[in-house]
Amino acid sequence: MSPESRRRKRAKPSRSGQQVVRRTRPAEVEQCDCPACSDADFDPQNFIGGLVAEAADLVKADDPVEAELFAAAFLSAGDLAGEGFTEALNDGLLPAVAEIGTPEALAVLLAVDAVREGTVAAAAAQRLADEGVAAPSWASELRQPVRVGACRRFADPAGSASMLVCAFERAGRAYGFVVNVDHLDCDAAADIVFFPAHALDEVVTTIRQNSRRASVTIAEESLDPAEFRWEVERALDARADHDQDRDPSEFDDDFEDEDGPGYHMLAVLLRARIRTLPEPTRPPAEHDADTRQTTLGLLDMISQIAGQAQQIQTRAGRRTAGRKLPAKRKKSGPIAPIYQLKVGLRGAKPPIWRRLEVPSDTSLADLHDIIQVAFGWHDSHLHVFETAYGDFGVADRELGYRAEAPVTLEQVAPGVGDRFKYTYDFGDDWAHDIVVEKVLDRQPVAYPRCTGGRRAAPPEDCGGVWGYAELVEVLDDPDHPEHDERLEWLGLASAADFQPARFDATEITQALTERSG
Repeated sequence: MSPESRRRKRAKPSRSGQQVVRRTRPAEVEQCDCPACSDADFDPQNFIGGLVAEAADLVKADDPVEAELFAAAFLSAGDLAGEGFTEALNDGLLPAVAEIGTPEALAVLLAVDAVREGTVAAAAAQRLADEGVAAPSWASELRQPVRVGACRRFADPAGSASMLVCAFERAGRAYGFVVNVDHLDCDAAADIVFFPAHALDEVVTTIRQNSRRASVTIAEESLDPAEFRWEVERALDARADHDQDRDPSEFDDDFEDEDGPGYHMLAVLLRARIRTLPEPTRPPAEHDADTRQTTLGLLDMISQIAGQAQQIQTRAGRRTAGRKLPAKRKKSGPIAPIYQLKVGLRGAKPPIWRRLEVPSDTSLADLHDIIQVAFGWHDSHLHVFETAYGDFGVADRELGYRAEAPVTLEQVAPGVGDRFKYTYDFGDDWAHDIVVEKVLDRQPVAYPRCTGGRRAAPPEDCGGVWGYAELVEVLDDPDHPEHDERLEWLGLASAADFQPARFDATEITQALTERSG
């Protein structure tokens, strides 16, 4: 349900597939080939034809949010290109799209109309519909009313930063937004997180838990929809003013990263959502760039909190489409070889990793259990495998996850050097990079087994990689005010019992053997 390579960012947000969500698995990103990023002469017909061709997947899409993100990518790039984009849109681009007269062209027009007021897209789309051009299945959903859920603000009492949180529902599909606001930077939006609304409670819980772990008091309050709209518009407008002063080359990473749609795409989508809310009773906030200050550390902490929520993101804006999954090994065929895997915890410093030997025909469901044992996790949270062939976990249509049990390791990683990502606990975001190091012949030993690694894995629910680093620091300082509290939380009698450098491959292999037995 969401976007993929940078070459497509300005025309097609289709992911690996975030959630909503990303998020894009390629290690290297193609250079954008749009006119703004290259020295090539701009051919309007080629651009329009390419835009409509990119919409082929939209015709087959199920969730209209895919169409909205498609249009948001295109429109946000145009907005940043400078003045005159709206005129070009209405006077040339959209009429030219309509002239193509295909279902793909109609999908483009409907998508643009869904997220941008004041264009000729609606009239052009109606003309094509009257001519008998088939509309995509999601078109009827876009006409349904949008309903807003509870609107909340989480704020630092000192007034340096806040988060605006709300979810919107339409035709039974609901998505939420978190807007990070930097009050020391003209109340401008710092970033936006997009996630499936069924994860709202988990997002809010993550915000509360991580603020407590960081010893930061965050005040929570409910906002009526009109006040929420005023706050969001103030943040988006201030950020838009600031972006006018930025060099266009600085925007590349603002469209999409490996975790899903970026700020500018989501800003377009969010503006479309908040237009459905009541008009604010007070006038728009004035923006004075001379009042900009330096952001304090608190905003960084809040950004980390929202960043963890982003892992829940468009996994709701992400699509599971990728390369066709290779066929499964036949039971009557040759016995499966052994894969030597290196599984590393992303972002851990010093590095934390495990080297595992497992049969290549191991199912992803079993691989999940193996990783849980190898890292000492307790399988008490959600997880997902993100591969070049789609996202696999406990089957969930809304999140875009396909069932992991029928899929084997060698199907998603056919050979040496292939890699994919495994994420456990979308709050703490324990992301693991998995790479096939070697393909080995079987030996007369029990598999799976652990043959190498480094350091103990962090305890569950400690706040992710950054929270674990803080935990190590606190326990290493007996005079720290939270030292005893953290020991009690871990159930340890002494800090000497906390051994982050400890690693024992034999012990892990024994645990894996007991699991298999």
